[in-house]
Amino acid sequence: MQVTETLNEGLKRGYTITITAAELDEKVTAKLLEAQPEVELKGFRKGKVPMAMLRKTFGDRVLGDAMQEAIDGAMSEHFEKTGDRPAMQPKIEMKDGETWKPGSDVVVTVSYEALPEIPGVELSGLKLERLVVKAEEAAVTEALENLAKNAQNFEDRKKGTKAKDGDQVVIDFEGFLGDEPFEGGKGEEYPLVLGSNSFIPGFEAQLVGAKAGDDVEVKVTFPAEYGAAHLAGQEATFKCHVHAVKAPKAAELDDELAKKYGAEDLAGLKGQISERLEAEYKGAARAVLKRALLDQLDTQVKFDLPPSLVEAEAHQIAHQLYHEEHPEDHGHDHGAMEPTEEHTKLAERRVRLGLLLAELGRKEKIEVSDAEFTQAVLNQARQYPGQERAFFEFVQQNPQMQQQLRAPIFEDKVVEFVVSGAEVTEKEVSKEDLQKAIEALDEL
Repeated sequence: MQVTETLNEGLKRGYTITITAAELDEKVTAKLLEAQPEVELKGFRKGKVPMAMLRKTFGDRVLGDAMQEAIDGAMSEHFEKTGDRPAMQPKIEMKDGETWKPGSDVVVTVSYEALPEIPGVELSGLKLERLVVKAEEAAVTEALENLAKNAQNFEDRKKGTKAKDGDQVVIDFEGFLGDEPFEGGKGEEYPLVLGSNSFIPGFEAQLVGAKAGDDVEVKVTFPAEYGAAHLAGQEATFKCHVHAVKAPKAAELDDELAKKYGAEDLAGLKGQISERLEAEYKGAARAVLKRALLDQLDTQVKFDLPPSLVEAEAHQIAHQLYHEEHPEDHGHDHGAMEPTEEHTKLAERRVRLGLLLAELGRKEKIEVSDAEFTQAVLNQARQYPGQERAFFEFVQQNPQMQQQLRAPIFEDKVVEFVVSGAEVTEKEVSKEDLQKAIEALDEL
């Protein structure tokens, strides 16, 4: 087996691997000999099939495996010898696009971009500021009031009062296409909160101003993408009878409210809210601290970047930004998003910092534990209620998805390690100041 270098420019590498016909035949023979004791063919006892018959029957099948193993072995030996780590999967092709002919040497070309040497960073010189926000009484009270609104009841309004947005109307309704009622379009004593947008667009607005005892005809057009095909895009009339008009009444801020949310009393609920708010503040402050850390690291190191990684990241950024600007476009048939110079510049920063953090993690032997990975899978699976098992199976069979789940955990652990060795000072700020700092992150 021979490996010949054909390209060595910057991070780009190229090689030709030659596996002689004799070497390949030797590997095929070894594989057949290994399998021979278990092979049983008609006319031969188990383990007694002649080699010539084995070659005739299984030779072609074994040949492909032997060829692949020889190439993989040559690549592994090459990477161990050179110390190269490919930035992406190496491209392996038959030389000159030729088709291999039985009895001839196997000659393949290999090309890839090597990961660069990452220079060392003086972590002890890093200076960071951690923002600290206390859960103020006003914020706790505001959260309590929001909980009370969510736990609101409705009380009958004075007879003859007209319904308005936010009120609950208790109605009977029946839907018609022309003069014919349609299936699923009927309900009795249904409590509908006006302005909740829980019914077809335009339905609730036509009940604003209705009084208890009124009969109201509501005319609507079903959305073109409505779930029931026979109703999609159809004009319909709903005959409604209003039984009652009720005003919302927020729940009292008392122990009963606290018990609805799993606390023993109001003081306990306040404590839970305070802890939750401070946890949210800490999470936001951590994001600000991480950005400041990455900014400092980005100024300390410069090295060549694999063009393929930068290009892939730039296209990913362009694709992501397109969908943020066009949330209505859920498909992928909008064509390739060509990255701008700004996208490429951001991609270079992300790739540079990603490689630096990966190298720091490798040197410090930082790893994602099985428990951490399992928790990440559980968190992701919650986004697919009823399909959790299918999601678990998908992750088990998809190494790329596993890497996507591990990557952010690994990065956060490396960041925590770097922060632990930096000089960190705390600064108490208001919730508003923290919010401004978070908004500034989105602008960068």
